Amino acid sequence: MVRLINKKNVSVIGKLLSGYMNIQKYGTHILEVNQKNLKPCIYAMWHSDQFCVYGVEGKSKLSILISTSIDGDIVDYACRSLGFKTVRGSSGKKGAVESSMKMVELLEKGESVAIMVDGPRGPLHSVKPGIVRLAKLSGAPIVPVCWYCPQPNFIKLPSWDGMTFPLGDVKILNLYGEPIYVPKDLPHEKEIDVRNQVKEALENIGKQLPKIYAEEMKKGSWKNLKQ
Repeated sequence: MVRLINKKNVSVIGKLLSGYMNIQKYGTHILEVNQKNLKPCIYAMWHSDQFCVYGVEGKSKLSILISTSIDGDIVDYACRSLGFKTVRGSSGKKGAVESSMKMVELLEKGESVAIMVDGPRGPLHSVKPGIVRLAKLSGAPIVPVCWYCPQPNFIKLPSWDGMTFPLGDVKILNLYGEPIYVPKDLPHEKEIDVRNQVKEALENIGKQLPKIYAEEMKKGSWKNLKQ
């Protein structure tokens, strides 16, 4: 079977995705709730919610961890076109160490990073160890975030992660959890407890989203957003 995305067409697809995202940003209205704007911090999200970074302010000081795959090349191109910075990481040991050191450097400079904690290939909603070790090394807090919209043009793909994205005029809620701090002297065997804490925080946010969305809609909160 011929792979639809390959090295020959990655730049073309990247430009198409970039064009979509740059047009779509004018119809994407994201209300941020419980965003404490901690700087620096490590935003933690499910792979399905990766486009929630649309709502984060200060894009020039936010780096997104993206895989070194061909698919990652496309996402990297599009993210950079929107003003974000990126850090390329891989599942290989060398690539993981290099990307982690780069993110530690950015966090120590006062910049933030964003990580899809169950990416790039799952398992679904399984928090990988990298984010805990990054928080441990840098001292920066982990800030869980999920996004939500009940509108029919908030599209969910039939992919392994159920990735969601806006299409047209869409009112979206970004809901942030409380920051999670990881002590630098946390024993290695205790890191799994923090991974479970991040997972639980994201799951709890997900359960709250419909109710809070309805409350904010009644208050007309999206009317006050900056365009």
